[in-house]
Amino acid sequence: MAELVQVTVDGDAMNLVTAVPDGDGPFPAVVITIHGGGIDDFEHDIADKLAAEGYIAAGHDIFHWQKPVPTDPAERRGNLRDDLLIKDMNACLGWIEGTGKADMGRVGILGHCMGGRASYLGACVNPVFRCAVVYYGGNMFVPWGEGGPSPFDRLDGLKVPVIGFYGNEDKNPSPDDVDKIDAELTRLGVDHEFHRYDGAGHAFQNFLADSYREEPTKDSWARTVTFLNAQLG
Repeated sequence: MAELVQVTVDGDAMNLVTAVPDGDGPFPAVVITIHGGGIDDFEHDIADKLAAEGYIAAGHDIFHWQKPVPTDPAERRGNLRDDLLIKDMNACLGWIEGTGKADMGRVGILGHCMGGRASYLGACVNPVFRCAVVYYGGNMFVPWGEGGPSPFDRLDGLKVPVIGFYGNEDKNPSPDDVDKIDAELTRLGVDHEFHRYDGAGHAFQNFLADSYREEPTKDSWARTVTFLNAQLG
């Protein structure tokens, strides 16, 4: 079962949701970039599913810098900064390596919602990641914080395969947004495949929300496992 552990980032305590397969390894690993709900039952479930497939999984609490954490989801998301997201990912990677069970040559990154955006971000800036899984990552065209490019503007740094999943009823990212990202990855020669689902909007995999859709969830997760096994197995 997934469990919480704690690490420090620049002296600040940060929780991780973690799950490790049974055995000594070495195992491939996946960094989970969490969604707007934070570390909740959904993210625990994702970590457990990854561990069941043979991956060390760890997802970091990106809201730890905000004290106290705002109760309004829009406010706490508005306080996020890309430079701090990158620091948090690095601390997460440090924990994975510290298990002594990880093959750090086989590490992927996966995220839903704003975690999908962060999955692009991490894969663009850190060469340790060998692939990226993106679920309906919105806000791709706007930097978070001052002085940095947006994830979309960083895509020329993306050198690894990507698989993306999107609902055709989503508004952020909209189908037009997805088309734009698709075209840019094609222009840059990035190996990628996008899967789009009719009748599904944002957060279609989130079983905690009314947006949950069973068939797109099953299809996208099966494709995710196949992709991760191909890239990291």
